[in-house]
Amino acid sequence: MDLFDNLALGFSTALTWQNIGYALVGCLIGTFIGLLPGLGPLSTVAMLLPITYSMTASGALILLASIYYGAQYGGSTTAILLKLPGESSSAVTMIDGYEMAKRGRAGVALATAAIGSFVSGSFGVMLLATVAEPLTQVAFLFGPAEYFSLMVLGLVGSIALSSDAIDKSLGLMVFGVLLSLIGTDINSGEYRFTGDFVELTDGIELTALAMGVFGVAEIAVNLEHYNRERDSNPVLAKITQLLPRKADLKRMLPSIVRGTAVGSVLGALPGAGVTMASFAGYAVEKKFSKHKDELGQGAIEGVAGPESANNAAAQTNFISLLTLGIPGSAVMALLLGAMIIQNIQPGPQVIIKHPDVFWGLIVSMWIGNLMLVVLNLPLIGIWVNMLKVPYRILFPVILVFCSVGAFTARASVFDIYLLGVFGILGYILIKLQVSPVPLLMGMVLGPILEGSFRRALMISQGDLLIIYERPLSLGLLIAASLLIVVSAVPLMKKRREKIFTEL
Repeated sequence: MDLFDNLALGFSTALTWQNIGYALVGCLIGTFIGLLPGLGPLSTVAMLLPITYSMTASGALILLASIYYGAQYGGSTTAILLKLPGESSSAVTMIDGYEMAKRGRAGVALATAAIGSFVSGSFGVMLLATVAEPLTQVAFLFGPAEYFSLMVLGLVGSIALSSDAIDKSLGLMVFGVLLSLIGTDINSGEYRFTGDFVELTDGIELTALAMGVFGVAEIAVNLEHYNRERDSNPVLAKITQLLPRKADLKRMLPSIVRGTAVGSVLGALPGAGVTMASFAGYAVEKKFSKHKDELGQGAIEGVAGPESANNAAAQTNFISLLTLGIPGSAVMALLLGAMIIQNIQPGPQVIIKHPDVFWGLIVSMWIGNLMLVVLNLPLIGIWVNMLKVPYRILFPVILVFCSVGAFTARASVFDIYLLGVFGILGYILIKLQVSPVPLLMGMVLGPILEGSFRRALMISQGDLLIIYERPLSLGLLIAASLLIVVSAVPLMKKRREKIFTEL
């Protein structure tokens, strides 16, 4: 099938009334949670994982994906109007966006963010569709040994590209893999690491871990820094002119192009993420913009560049997930978990075995970006008014939703207890300033890692050389080794300098 046939299949899947509805609901939820500081796409996707059990595979992924990139739109609204970034990726947009709002150009800033987001998002989707087809050829080369090496590369990547110390990330990743081993052994039927808890014979539910570590922990941290004044006295900017002038368009277009290029590259790299893309987009503008001296004082380039970068990255973030089965961020790890829930084996085979799901998701991402442009500008007033909902009302609702979600996954009260335990663990990690992402990656990739390893040993009759004898498998392991070296060298250099300084 060529690209046009694949896109036709994608449109036939994405344009069903059910999937259009999922995309619309996801965009609305994503925009809303993007507006609320502390309630980002990560915790929201974690909370909504349980409802995907009763959905079709395409519908589940369309809903969760639209929440993810919809949050990038919503985060810019509060950053521009209230100088309060709903998402960390919108922190840079806040600098010039809020200055424009103070000058009575809030509408132009919001329109610039929407236009830049749509253009870059559309390009990101097109790039994803273009590279997907060639990568289907790689799928025929993958066996159990290659999948094992690929999972090793994914786990190493989550450590090497983490902002935390390698030892902390490695410890959390190993702990996550060990948690994934709890339950019943698939081959022998023996119970593993269950202790005296019968409820653990089916293993630890991913949704309980994800919602606890990200959802419940975030609530606890937000309550710690709760500010009643923000509930009662939100400072809203007055919106007058909405459409950019011809001069504005002339200035923003080069920034959109540069931001799209930067975001597309960084989004495709595992671990880089939308926040890094947003900061990189702003740095590029400071270097190449013709109006670099105005940045920080309300320059339209300071909005167009970062917003284009983070939305391009939000789309190309899916490349490594959908084509190789390697999640490039924490949200992508949750989406990988959703694929496993739907009995879809992540990796190159997704394109071949589930073409309707794959291409339906890609087309829905373009449709979702179009929906966000059409919906966001007319609904700005509604979104801002929603910010007036006090957090003291909001957090109990979120907590109840988490508890119901944890129970619904397996109809087990025990999972609610697990939710609380992982919530405490997540809170401790946040206070220690340690990212829980490696823990989640280990939990998600652990079963695939173990299953692939054991199947490879069955094929080779217990000979470990099968992992090293196959060229692609060996190449992936070498890539994982290089990642370790690249991440370890700066750390060793830093420690060496510290030793010489003390001497």
